[in-house]
Amino acid sequence: QFRENVQDVLTALPNPDDYFLLRWLRARNFDLQKSEAMLRKYMEFRKTMDIDHILDWQPPEVSQHRQTPQSFMDIPLKGLLFSVTKQDLLKTKMRDCERILRECGLQTERVRPRPGGADGWGLGMMAHNCNPNTLEGPGQEFETSLGNMVKPYLYKKKTNNWKEGLLKLISPEELPAQFGGTLTDPDGNPKCLTKINYGGEIPKSMYVRDQVKTQYEHSVQINRGSSHQVEYEILFPGCVLRWQFSSDGADIGFGVFLKTKMGERQRAGEMTEVLPSQRYNAHMVPEDGSLTCSEAGVYVLRFDNTYSFVHAKKVSFTVEALLPDEGMQKYDKELTPV
Repeated sequence: QFRENVQDVLTALPNPDDYFLLRWLRARNFDLQKSEAMLRKYMEFRKTMDIDHILDWQPPEVSQHRQTPQSFMDIPLKGLLFSVTKQDLLKTKMRDCERILRECGLQTERVRPRPGGADGWGLGMMAHNCNPNTLEGPGQEFETSLGNMVKPYLYKKKTNNWKEGLLKLISPEELPAQFGGTLTDPDGNPKCLTKINYGGEIPKSMYVRDQVKTQYEHSVQINRGSSHQVEYEILFPGCVLRWQFSSDGADIGFGVFLKTKMGERQRAGEMTEVLPSQRYNAHMVPEDGSLTCSEAGVYVLRFDNTYSFVHAKKVSFTVEALLPDEGMQKYDKELTPV
């Protein structure tokens, strides 16, 4: 019955077998309505973040070389926030999770058929409610092994033979020499820097805000408890809206909406939400993004400061609209804000 209820979204999944569907039912105690809502929300998130192609996406240099694959250990948070956007940071972690689950799935298939746990397909979001029970069954062994590997580091004072413990779990040729194995980099480095990101201080030269001096087309002061809307009329489906913005002093909310009534200002709740509104640390790193418009209409880019009871925000921004066909340049007037 659950498969029938979600049949319309299963075609977008690479492997929607019974094991995959069972995870969502278990996560909601076999409540069909809640399980369906959870799965559909997950599919919307995958589409918004383009998770199907996340492994082809190249993260910014700072997120590749200045953090470990599964954590932010030894990373100065301030330096990280000044060097990479919130969206890129989130996408980097989701990409890491996708890679991990894919490898877990491959290993599980080598060992024995999976009973419904880690299947190597699509985490899409680090939170449990977007890919439940991914470490169940054989995956539990991975979780237990990972815990056993970490214990020696947590209890160094009490454990002196932690390298021997690692060798019981990992083959010497696959374990870096620094941890007791025989694996080294091509240049002989025992730390295997080509395979492991150890984190470390982020140099100020990598701070994006210090490197990029953008000349924005518009600047506006948004009072506390208020918002600012910019309207763009899109005449043809397939047009692309692109934006870049920064704020002074503190973060700012941003979202994209589609008007349902023409000729009048609408509140956010009265419009169709296209890009969910969320707060961005645009005072640290300039934010940029794009949206392919699936239908014609008036799109509203909304800068939100309604959550601030004290501070007004100065926001500088540039927005452009790109036509789906270069041969339609005669309609350039549509790019002008209403």
